[in-house]
Amino acid sequence: MKVKLNIDPNQKETEIVINASELTPEIEQLYHALQKQTPNLEQIEAIKDDVSYYLNLSDILFFETDSKIVMAHTTKNAYQVKYKLYELEDILGGNFMRVAKSTILNLDKIYAITRSISNCQIKLEESYKTVYVSRHYYRDLRNRLEERRNFQ
Repeated sequence: MKVKLNIDPNQKETEIVINASELTPEIEQLYHALQKQTPNLEQIEAIKDDVSYYLNLSDILFFETDSKIVMAHTTKNAYQVKYKLYELEDILGGNFMRVAKSTILNLDKIYAITRSISNCQIKLEESYKTVYVSRHYYRDLRNRLEERRNFQ
């Protein structure tokens, strides 16, 4: 196994890529070890009707911004959070991904993906809510879902 380290001052975010000819137990173990190294929150403070709630991230379907207010959507409710979307991208774990300029999605909650000529729509588990994926993020989403399928 070869290991390379590239230092690039222009790199915005640290990225680790594993290139392999096949998925071996060693590669899978390395992948899972690296996944555990990423800092994860377990809960996030959210506000609804002047009451603060501490929501488990596993209960959140997606985050969405509308007129500078960021909302966390669960299966039944929507709560306001104090973070901006770009801040959430930095603090959320690998289960979340930006899928549009105004949306960050919990990848664990995807139930179905409908792809048409004009858009890509995601249906979420146990919810009537849907999320639209912009064309800009669609390929990244498909790659992440494929990656997750290979490592589960």
